[in-house]
Amino acid sequence: MRIFLDTNVLVSAYAARGICTDLVRHILAEHDLVAGEVNLEELRRVLREQFHAAPERVDAIEAELRAETVVPRPAEPPPVAVRDPDDQWVLASALGADVDMLVTGDQDLLAVANAVAMPIVSPRGCWDRLRRASDA
Repeated sequence: MRIFLDTNVLVSAYAARGICTDLVRHILAEHDLVAGEVNLEELRRVLREQFHAAPERVDAIEAELRAETVVPRPAEPPPVAVRDPDDQWVLASALGADVDMLVTGDQDLLAVANAVAMPIVSPRGCWDRLRRASDA
């Protein structure tokens, strides 16, 4: 399964312990993790500025993610309006990457889930879907 992870999921996975950490590990081991250039740029900034992560740590995280699929910044916004203008590029990236789902904790993206054909789910929702799929 191809799974696009929003920046907030990646930040949570690498800056804290919890479901996002477990989810990223599982996706890296069992599925195709997809991120966007827009996400990686934001991830670097947040890890440096808000979490004061060492540059070497930020570089290592980015290298790990770049070993997976990274989609370029989209040329056009998505066909669906998103309240936060920055989130429109995340949605456009995920839609352009032809993924099976977008995983986010961002309420602005979760709010448009019914307006696009691609599932947009929370980290817990993703975990539950992956567990159900492996049980089938």
